[in-house]
Amino acid sequence: MTRARCRDPSPEAALSRTIAFRASPAEQAQAALAVLTERHGQTPDYAADVIVALGGDGFMLETLHATQSLNLPVYGMNCGTIGFLMNAYAEDGLEARLDAAVEEVINPLAMKATTTGGQIVQGLAINEVSLLRAGPQAARLRILVDGRERMAELVCDGALLCTPAGSTAYNYSAHGPILPIGSDVLALTAVAAFRPRRWRGALLPKTAVVRFEVLEVAKRPVMADADGKSVRDVLTVEIRSEPAIRHRILFDPGHGLEERLISEQFT
Repeated sequence: MTRARCRDPSPEAALSRTIAFRASPAEQAQAALAVLTERHGQTPDYAADVIVALGGDGFMLETLHATQSLNLPVYGMNCGTIGFLMNAYAEDGLEARLDAAVEEVINPLAMKATTTGGQIVQGLAINEVSLLRAGPQAARLRILVDGRERMAELVCDGALLCTPAGSTAYNYSAHGPILPIGSDVLALTAVAAFRPRRWRGALLPKTAVVRFEVLEVAKRPVMADADGKSVRDVLTVEIRSEPAIRHRILFDPGHGLEERLISEQFT
């Protein structure tokens, strides 16, 4: 993770900045889009200097995935519910906020899932890759890290591997740890583990390659999900961090991911 100012904060730079606004279908986000494009104009993504996303965390993830090839910073304004990845919404002062914004760079996880039918499905996840039981019985998973077996059998409702940016999402709900931004670790967390009954997971280096193998796949089917891209009847799932892809997220000073991750632990 790295931090930097969005752009040159000089008045000339602010005047020349072009903005691509993207909004979720939600009524509040569409209303904000109308107001802000009336004030600042609208530029296509490919020609913009910065993208402003209007919506909630789900829409921010959608925007980051959709624009990752452009290498543009994305500044989110919350028009949804939680908005962990978003800044507060305000109609006024957008140029000044963009000038002062602090940039944080995160790398997604790359998922490679093989199904029982032999299909290979790949996906990227900014938050987490999760495996979940797809039937009435608990899943049985074998876990390998960098090719070495670390757990012969985990009986559970599921398991997930998350980035620091995603550690306050599903991972936190599953009682996983909150990871400081810049810690260069990933969290492997069990979902409702039955055996080992008290196993809550592990912290792994960011460079680790994690492989899940599904045991008794016909009797205990499992699905995998990478930021909403779901794959059913998986046989194996391999996950690694993808350093070649850099998502640039802008935050108001003092309200970046690191501060939010710390604050979340005291609420």
